Amino acid sequence: MCYTSIMNTKIPSSQNKYIVITPGLRGGKPHIAGTRITVSDVVVMHLKLAQSVAEIAAEYSLSLASVYAALTYYYDHQSEIDQRMADDEAFVEAFQKQHPSKLKARLKQLQYA
Repeated sequence: MCYTSIMNTKIPSSQNKYIVITPGLRGGKPHIAGTRITVSDVVVMHLKLAQSVAEIAAEYSLSLASVYAALTYYYDHQSEIDQRMADDEAFVEAFQKQHPSKLKARLKQLQYA
């Protein structure tokens, strides 16, 4: 399998036309070419939300090949993508603890008033 280096990440040449890494776009995460849909977005939709590949492709006007390429890329880089997703979730949780929602607090006040 031939590989091309893009931003220090090796992407098989067969996936190059579907999966790209663009600095400054979605935090430099691998994404479907021509979109802002990341590999991790596809993984969440498919594995956690149980959407079929056809459903994902239809909902976002993607080719089946691009969705399959995203899943292939995920399985080829599963540990690093899973780690990045966990890091992102931990960041959000920490941020929410440090910066509680003023709207939630106000709604809670109104509910108990």
